[in-house]
Amino acid sequence: GRLKHRFELRVYYEDTDFAGVVYYANYLKFIERARTEFMRSLGIDQKRLRVETGLAFAVRSLEAEYLKPAKFDDELTVITSLEELTGARAALKQDVFRGEDRLFSSRVTVACISESGNPRRFPEFAAAAMRRHARGN
Repeated sequence: GRLKHRFELRVYYEDTDFAGVVYYANYLKFIERARTEFMRSLGIDQKRLRVETGLAFAVRSLEAEYLKPAKFDDELTVITSLEELTGARAALKQDVFRGEDRLFSSRVTVACISESGNPRRFPEFAAAAMRRHARGN
């Protein structure tokens, strides 16, 4: 199957609401961190990309499903895989697990944009790295 990137994290007290469960918006922070580490694992340094090319990655759309609550001190794993890649967009599947339990499921479309916010093609090195990942090599 498709190659997957794993990102481990722990739920801190600050991530939870008054009921002791993870506040819904914090899942977006968890998957954001996982996307950054996913890109880093492919050799794509987003800070360097911005400095050297003026390009950045931005979330264009997001579908999210909240399945089960995560709680304080849970150890979570975000699994990220590339589902689709076009010239200027990448669709990623990102799921959050506690052990075998899937707590959160999402599909995130990330676009490559210029500093002025206009769509741009992914630089070839970045597109090639994502294609290699998708092929599993």
